[in-house]
Amino acid sequence: MQTLLLLLLGLMAFQHFFFLWLEMFAWTSYAPKVFRGFPKEFFGKTKAMAANQGLYNGFLAAGLVWAILAPDPAFAKQLSVFFAACVAAAGIYGGFSVQRTIFFVQGLPALLALVLLMFGD
Repeated sequence: MQTLLLLLLGLMAFQHFFFLWLEMFAWTSYAPKVFRGFPKEFFGKTKAMAANQGLYNGFLAAGLVWAILAPDPAFAKQLSVFFAACVAAAGIYGGFSVQRTIFFVQGLPALLALVLLMFGD
């Protein structure tokens, strides 16, 4: 169970580092290939907003890495619960407000991690 939890937390951290890169550094070059449903002119107009959002995704990624590397198991669990809950909330909200796949890509792994954190051991 612990291995699966660490894999989920690592996956979420990787995803959020990717989101940071996409939104802060590749919004006008690579993001149009990811978000094909948006018109091309959208990306130039929202570049600053996306960079700000990317920064927040970086904070989530850093917190997840912190949770994985924290040496005290009790504190690591508290960090894991907090950051997984933040990711779950973002994934659920994004799934309802932007695109349903956001829930499956972002929210579902976080919810699975929370289940393991609450009922594992």
